[in-house]
Amino acid sequence: MGSYFSSTIRPSINFRNMSLYNTRILKVDPSSIHFPPRSHIDGSLPVISDPETERNLLEAARIISVGGDVVAFPTETVYGLGGSSLNNDSVLKIYKAKNRPSDNPLISHVSSIRQLNRKIYNDECEENVLRHIPAIYHILIDKSWPGPLTILLPVSDSSPLSKFITAGQPTFAVRIPANPVARALIALSDTPIAAPSANASTRPSPTLAEHVYHDLEGKIPLILDGGACSVGVESTVIDGLVNPPMLLRPGGFTYEQVLSVGGPEWSQCKVESRKVVAAGETVRTPGMKYKHYSPKALTVLFVPEHSDVSMEQRLLKVKNNMKNHVEHYANGKVKKVGLLTSNRFPINLIEFMQDDIKVIAASLGTCKKDIQCNLFALLRKLDEQDEVDIIFVEGIEEWEEGLAIMNRLHKAAGDHIIPF
Repeated sequence: MGSYFSSTIRPSINFRNMSLYNTRILKVDPSSIHFPPRSHIDGSLPVISDPETERNLLEAARIISVGGDVVAFPTETVYGLGGSSLNNDSVLKIYKAKNRPSDNPLISHVSSIRQLNRKIYNDECEENVLRHIPAIYHILIDKSWPGPLTILLPVSDSSPLSKFITAGQPTFAVRIPANPVARALIALSDTPIAAPSANASTRPSPTLAEHVYHDLEGKIPLILDGGACSVGVESTVIDGLVNPPMLLRPGGFTYEQVLSVGGPEWSQCKVESRKVVAAGETVRTPGMKYKHYSPKALTVLFVPEHSDVSMEQRLLKVKNNMKNHVEHYANGKVKKVGLLTSNRFPINLIEFMQDDIKVIAASLGTCKKDIQCNLFALLRKLDEQDEVDIIFVEGIEEWEEGLAIMNRLHKAAGDHIIPF
């Protein structure tokens, strides 16, 4: 299978022009995109029934594969900011648009295992399609690809991957996304696409096209609007090249799923538990080294702990902590406060605030999948639309989707963590 577009020499970057884009938002309909059953293996192209969707996808594919530029697009996890994984200029444009540190590695997205072989390993042979993927991953990717699971693979000596993808390491991260818009864009461009979240670095990840526009308007040429992301947090990243294997970043594929699906080799899988790494240390996956997912507003996370104390007493402690934060933050000049609840906090928990402080409360949901899906969107709403001064968030237990949810909330809150 070849690209829809001929190859050209990529232009050099003039970073002074990065803010001069007229950023367009083009609608695409995910339901109009249909892939054959084995397309994620053999690379078969999709059938697209909606002419507008096909036209917009082809334009975005051309920007990436011929123009050497970047495009924002939906995945099932969050919106990604994509450029060719094989083009240094494209990858540098990703870093520049996001203001992302250059030693923070990127995940490459492919539409099929065959594309992985052809484009990243320079291997056109169609036999034994899994030959470049270590056996430890085979069961997992059979059950999870396409989907929100990223694996680490060795970089071959002849790899055409941009040196900026790996941040100078001997491994690279890759996955096949499940979102049909993402898969179609990668397949039509026939280009592995490097795509971190399409937000300004350190901000909450985008789950709607409008979030991308808020952060990157004027910095990128195009956003494909395919609606809301279904998972709501980034992919899970695992490393099967070490012993024991490691879960480096929790995400849309839970740790429990890794253990149950992966078989005996994954039964001893460890979870990366460090909150931070040393300033000069290289990291194998995004999200480990720098500030992430943070609203501009002060974010305070309440973490549930096992306790014999009654819930009434625990909520009183929470209220007192909230009151203290309001009284002392910004010299007591707080005008708006946000509250995100889940299972234990009543929605009217901070109605005790004085009359001149506006309280905006919302429920993240009661089941973990809903909380995960709603998390970034509600953080952004309180921060960008409601412009609150402080966001109080009720945390949840760190199992199943809770591990990824609390990973993001810990990073969003920084040092402002309070047990209850």
